[in-house]
Amino acid sequence: MRIFLDANVLFSAARSSGAIRQWVLALHALGHSLVSDEYVAEEARRNVAAEAGREAVNYLQALLGQTEVNAVQYQSVAQAAVLWLPAKDRPVLVAAMALQCDALVTGDRTHFGAGYGKVFDGVTIYSPAQLVLAVFPPA
Repeated sequence: MRIFLDANVLFSAARSSGAIRQWVLALHALGHSLVSDEYVAEEARRNVAAEAGREAVNYLQALLGQTEVNAVQYQSVAQAAVLWLPAKDRPVLVAAMALQCDALVTGDRTHFGAGYGKVFDGVTIYSPAQLVLAVFPPA
């Protein structure tokens, strides 16, 4: 599965060795492709540097080294599939679609919550908890 990681997921994984970091490591270990783009990676770098300290910055760099980070050319014409999102969040979903991801995982319930569980041009939007259940269903 190609899983696009939003900046808040990257931030959470870098900041703490808690559940999000462990879950991202498990996804990678199981052979899932972790994907992001420069727009999202730069937002994560900025936020981690401002709020989380040197160890988190180093961890983020290591995580991005295991992540397929691409430069996506955003079309000047907004795609209908993303018009429900605020302008600053549209590039995230556009990138996930352009990079042919199966999933976009984001903890941004405020902006992406209305799209949780829905499919946009082949990309299903998940909260971290929803993707955990999709990838690691309870026995």
